Amino acid sequence: MVRTVLGVLIGDVIFAGSAALLFYFTRTDPHSPASPGFIFFSVLYGLAFALLGGFVAGKISARADLITGLLLAAIIAIPAFITAVSRPGEGAIWSQMFALLLMSPAAIFGDWLRKRRR
Repeated sequence: MVRTVLGVLIGDVIFAGSAALLFYFTRTDPHSPASPGFIFFSVLYGLAFALLGGFVAGKISARADLITGLLLAAIIAIPAFITAVSRPGEGAIWSQMFALLLMSPAAIFGDWLRKRRR
């Protein structure tokens, strides 16, 4: 249980920390419109770190199932959904939608890849 919680927390730090650094260093507001090039890059970047986060989380938890990846996916998806729904008409929601639709499943896929390597 402790390893599962630790894995999920570290996986979230990998994903959310990388996202925070990307938006900080590029001086981009994730809640405002962005260029198509930046959106494309940030989606690929987010997918890579969600996948890595899911893989590392699963590796730390060492579970035989995908619970760790599912928990990490929920931690990615739920805030993205809440932010997107609670801000209608108040800016772009592209980052939240991509987190919800692509990055949260990537966390599960990362855990699945870890499990498959066993």
